Amino acid sequence: MKTDRRAFLGAATGATAAAALGFSAEVEASDGRGMIVVNALGGLGDPNDPRDGLVPNLSPRVLAEAHASGVTAINVTLGYVSGEADPFESSVRDIAASDALVREHARDVLKVFAAADIRRARQEGRIGLIYGFQNGAMMGEDPSRVDIFAGLGVRVFQLTYNPANLLGDGSMAPGNRGITPLGRDVIARCNANRVMVDLSHSGEQTCLEAARASAQPISVNHTGCRALTDLPRNKTDEELRLVAERGGFVGIYFMPFLNPTGHARAADVVAHLEHAVNVCGEDHVGIGTDGSVTQIDDLDAYRAVLAKEIADRRAAGISAAGERPDTFPFVADLRGPDQFHKLAALLKGRGWSEARIAKVMGLNFLRYAEAVWGA
Repeated sequence: MKTDRRAFLGAATGATAAAALGFSAEVEASDGRGMIVVNALGGLGDPNDPRDGLVPNLSPRVLAEAHASGVTAINVTLGYVSGEADPFESSVRDIAASDALVREHARDVLKVFAAADIRRARQEGRIGLIYGFQNGAMMGEDPSRVDIFAGLGVRVFQLTYNPANLLGDGSMAPGNRGITPLGRDVIARCNANRVMVDLSHSGEQTCLEAARASAQPISVNHTGCRALTDLPRNKTDEELRLVAERGGFVGIYFMPFLNPTGHARAADVVAHLEHAVNVCGEDHVGIGTDGSVTQIDDLDAYRAVLAKEIADRRAAGISAAGERPDTFPFVADLRGPDQFHKLAALLKGRGWSEARIAKVMGLNFLRYAEAVWGA
């Protein structure tokens, strides 16, 4: 569909539009659990645990800090991203393992299939887990595998990671060749299954071509604005504008790519949010932190772990320009369980209305989810 969905919320005041979705536009709701907060790319993990992997970590501490953060739902990365494992088999295994965790911790989490599940998570005081991929390599050369993974509950299909794959070029691929014919077939199958097509990590031409090829709105769930920081992982105004014009969603991350020095601060997150809102309109922007909410206990010890991780990523050919051993993969003064409350307070201090804050913190993702997944 080519409908410009900016009109969906823009036709009314922020408070009226939020009420139409069934939620208060207030920053803090009267039920005490606060506003809807959707992290369009994040995780439930413990950075203090060296064994932590892609499958969600639902330890008592992780769950307690996630509940304390006020997050309502998180797009958690499952499946193959890089490495020697078989992309299809490892992705199926991750989904099965995550399903088992969800069943085991049903009092705390639920698996999200539709927008209604995000509402239900908030109403029941649970955390919605949105299953998502960050690489389309598990499709192999068979776009019908989208049907399989959609049937298993994957709701976000990111086409590429940083390098090129069979679907298109990632942000670090030198050719900027755009979407491939197989990539177009995968997009069509995603549309048929009503799952999200995510263009995070994509090259510029891949993003532009995929946004135009998709019959449904697409997303860039975790990115920054290249107009502010000229790095490949950030999106140009042309990309941001096209995503919004076609009814999609843009999530701003809490990553080093927000500042040219690599040492991003909360003020950088605010600046990129404000730029994205100016380009896309306030109805198409949200947050996708690309991190967890569990606090890091020992930053000095973490630096050693990070140095090895960066070295491994470089050796695997999946690192991005702007990530270095001395740059944290988070915003130093916007981390831990109170990060969302801090951000809302900073936005309010910048003069943002409560209705706009509520949209960016979660209602815009919910609107987008309704457009793609259905209510």
